[in-house]
Amino acid sequence: MSGDGLNLLNFADKKIRMLHVSWIAFFITFVVWFNHAPLLAFMKEAFDLTSQQVKALMILNVAMTIPARILIGMLVDKFGPRIIYSGLLMAAGVVCTAFALAQTYEQLALLRFLMGFTGAGFVIGIRLVSEWFPAKTVGVAEGVYGGWGNFGSAAAAMLLPSLALLIGGEDGWRYALMCTGAVAFLYGIFFYKVARNTPKGSTYFKPKKTGGLEVTSKRDFYFYLAMNIPMYIALAVLTWKLGPEKINLLSDFASNAIYFGLAALFVFQTSQIYKVNKENLKNGVPELQQYKFKQVAVLNWAYFVTFGSELAVVSMLPLFFMETFELTAVTAGLLASGFAFMNLVARPGGGWLSDRFGRKKTLSILICGLAIGYMVLSQIDSAWLIPLAVVATMCCSFFVQAGEGAVFAMVPLVQRRMTGQIAGMTGAYGNVGAVIFLTVLSFVDASTFFMFIAGAAAVCFIFVQFLDEPSGHMTEVMEDGSVQLIEVT
Repeated sequence: MSGDGLNLLNFADKKIRMLHVSWIAFFITFVVWFNHAPLLAFMKEAFDLTSQQVKALMILNVAMTIPARILIGMLVDKFGPRIIYSGLLMAAGVVCTAFALAQTYEQLALLRFLMGFTGAGFVIGIRLVSEWFPAKTVGVAEGVYGGWGNFGSAAAAMLLPSLALLIGGEDGWRYALMCTGAVAFLYGIFFYKVARNTPKGSTYFKPKKTGGLEVTSKRDFYFYLAMNIPMYIALAVLTWKLGPEKINLLSDFASNAIYFGLAALFVFQTSQIYKVNKENLKNGVPELQQYKFKQVAVLNWAYFVTFGSELAVVSMLPLFFMETFELTAVTAGLLASGFAFMNLVARPGGGWLSDRFGRKKTLSILICGLAIGYMVLSQIDSAWLIPLAVVATMCCSFFVQAGEGAVFAMVPLVQRRMTGQIAGMTGAYGNVGAVIFLTVLSFVDASTFFMFIAGAAAVCFIFVQFLDEPSGHMTEVMEDGSVQLIEVT
């Protein structure tokens, strides 16, 4: 595959080799992150779980990723992708093994919550790929990274039920999980040995301060604070869902403690953001170094409906096919993998279209197609032919994942030194979407769930019209005070 000078088979090119090393790392994190989804039927039987407990596991799996992506984005900008990705992969392997050995539902829930940090791996590669590829090919390069890496959830759905049955016994599913953890740990060591933060001779730009995004106007400062609120709302909703009124996994005391902690964390984060921006708010920012925060905000909401819906649908689709069409866990997992399977071509395709035909126009068309796709999925019931349901699923997923590619074709073109943090915030909004959508699913049937996502996409389509098409250059200041222009057109 190649596009606009990007030959993915040219392994003599160092940036192509780095792209392959990166997407494989992301692929492994996605296998580990979603290794529970195709094995839920086994866990449900082993632990005698209720439907609400199963849905709670789905929500817990994506909740931790909200703060994790923000934190990882900061760490990547400060320390570089190489050491952060290596550490995350190895830690994921350890926690995954612990999850596989869980003996109670409480242990399952806690460890699944902790597994959510694995999803932050995506942010690391976004910054790494943007360092190695120029603007004219960064969209398709980020699309390959994200799309081929996202395929990890499909690989998990296709392979893990069969692996569990092949191993056999009532603990076959546990050994299948442990295999994925071992691969993650070993690849973390390999990644540290072969990855490099930038091409030789290039500068790795870092933010002046850490603790929050730098903004360039008072208006954007308040806009930024407001955009942080939905992330805390999503975590509060999750706490309520797990509290005594619903799942009863948390006591009243624990729930109230978490609410208080979230409020305190918001106040702390606000103070950190102010410290980072105090000088800019007081003295202003040179025009050359300014950017519009609305670009970040719109991309956040676009990822809310694209990646957020993908996470939610990937989590529920195997069980949905299993119950709708009365299929076995293996067959349902294989059919449901069609949704994530499209990542192989759709996400790189979205990046390529964005590079070639314009960022704003491409994203608008794909969000519109996504809304229509989910409206079609809302009509699926047991009367449908199974092949037709699979085709509808894959058509919808094309727009979902191409939309993700279009979003991250723009993220690296906002402000280079903060790409990790911008990617982290955008990625976190994807998980906010997943938490909201999965919470909605816990109250309604699958048809209403799909229609709700379609409605959210329609609103997002309006937001996208406020985007500015990237053009010209973004400006970064070298350590010696000289200015470097980075092309974004």
